[in-house]
Amino acid sequence: MVGNLIGRLLHKIAFIAPGGGSVRPWLHRLRGVRMGPGVWIGQFVYIDDLHPGDLTVGENSTIGLRTSIFTHFYWGLRRPKSNGKVVIGKDVFIGPHCIILPNVRIGDGAVIRAGTVVTRNVPPHVFWGSPSADVLGVATVPLTRQHDYEEFTRGLRMRGHRKTAGAA
Repeated sequence: MVGNLIGRLLHKIAFIAPGGGSVRPWLHRLRGVRMGPGVWIGQFVYIDDLHPGDLTVGENSTIGLRTSIFTHFYWGLRRPKSNGKVVIGKDVFIGPHCIILPNVRIGDGAVIRAGTVVTRNVPPHVFWGSPSADVLGVATVPLTRQHDYEEFTRGLRMRGHRKTAGAA
């Protein structure tokens, strides 16, 4: 594994480099990520800066555009050990804009819906994600320069049992 400073530089290059099936995986392997053959990494993917070696990605898996993968959750200086390995199985598809948090295992063949925050283990061969977006309420005051946030929340009419601070 390369030094922390060089690893961060490789990460910045991988963030924007072309070659989702070649250059980007190669750069992340140099950083210490364990990755099988045939992995595709989209552009603008963040893979933990401090503990990239605690990520394993199985063969033929895809990590979508702007996904973030965290293998630690602590503040302050780098610690010698991570507190959260992430294992992505083989033939996994992670859609764009997902967040994968520490201590997660994604089973072989799973498909993670775009925009999903993965906080717990995902079984193999499932389609995983939050329900589709839906109407949360009615905004009777637009959130614009002419109306401040407090006006917006006072005019918000929430649907069902959900309440927003300041909503009627």
